[in-house]
Amino acid sequence: MRVVIVGAGGVGGLLAGLLARAGEEVAVVARGAQLEAIRRDGIRIDSPLGRFTQRLAAVEQDPASLGRADAVLVAVKAWQVPEVAPSLAPLLAGGGVAVPFQNGVEAADQLAAALGADQVAGGVANMIAWIDGPGAVKHVGGPPRVALGERGARAQRPSPRLEALAAALGRARVEVRVVEDIERESWEKLLLVEPWGVIGAATRAPVGVLRAVGETRALHLAAMEEVAALARARGVALPADAVARTLALLDGVAAEATVSMQRDIGAGRPSELEDQTGAVLRLARAAGVAVPVHGALNAVLLPQEAAARGRIPRFPRT
Repeated sequence: MRVVIVGAGGVGGLLAGLLARAGEEVAVVARGAQLEAIRRDGIRIDSPLGRFTQRLAAVEQDPASLGRADAVLVAVKAWQVPEVAPSLAPLLAGGGVAVPFQNGVEAADQLAAALGADQVAGGVANMIAWIDGPGAVKHVGGPPRVALGERGARAQRPSPRLEALAAALGRARVEVRVVEDIERESWEKLLLVEPWGVIGAATRAPVGVLRAVGETRALHLAAMEEVAALARARGVALPADAVARTLALLDGVAAEATVSMQRDIGAGRPSELEDQTGAVLRLARAAGVAVPVHGALNAVLLPQEAAARGRIPRFPRT
């Protein structure tokens, strides 16, 4: 299978290395130091699944230079999706499928607006991986897990293209499922990572602290309830125990754990605040759902996000 992975960060880089090691033809769209290092030396993976360096079929900055693909895995940051989406059309000219692996619930629609609904499926990725230097990816914890699903009218029909992609990922030792309701999967992930990320960023505390301080745990629960209420208002078939199950999952996470949005905000980098918390606010306004916890947390963090993006001057961080 010919797979093009757009973005060679933690998720994209790990999947690229694992798929190529399993014998798939893998090309990567990257830029900067990551592009140069992978092109020169291959991608270096440090994972419980093995420590290895893997050459890829191609590494380019321009997707159009890579030819056609059977599957395009989009693993850039959420705010980069609208910009990169139109450039992916040449990759899909042969009938391939694009699958987004962003945190948030808007990426698939953004890809579909640029590429056409029939060329876009849904995807959810769960793995703890990050860039560990140019050309290097560090993966910790359990095996990478991926859910794939068709959208719209295609959701009710068999999907040979996703089954083929799932088989390739399975050969790469990724735990993968093809599901009937990928929208629900996406909202269940948002329910996990968005309240955790926004409250972790506001408190600058790992998850063990969030759950140990009673007032903060109550705030976290209230934020989760807002996300669940919004999902249901939008017609998402979220299970009745979704919040309770997510809270139980968080109670089992290592106490020192953090998520990418809070790490980016804490480091003064641009984050997915507008794509996760901002999405909750936008969608809540459209649905007429009150989300006061999210409104307050977003207001607290917006100055840091604006400074990281150069919209206002940087200010001293204490």
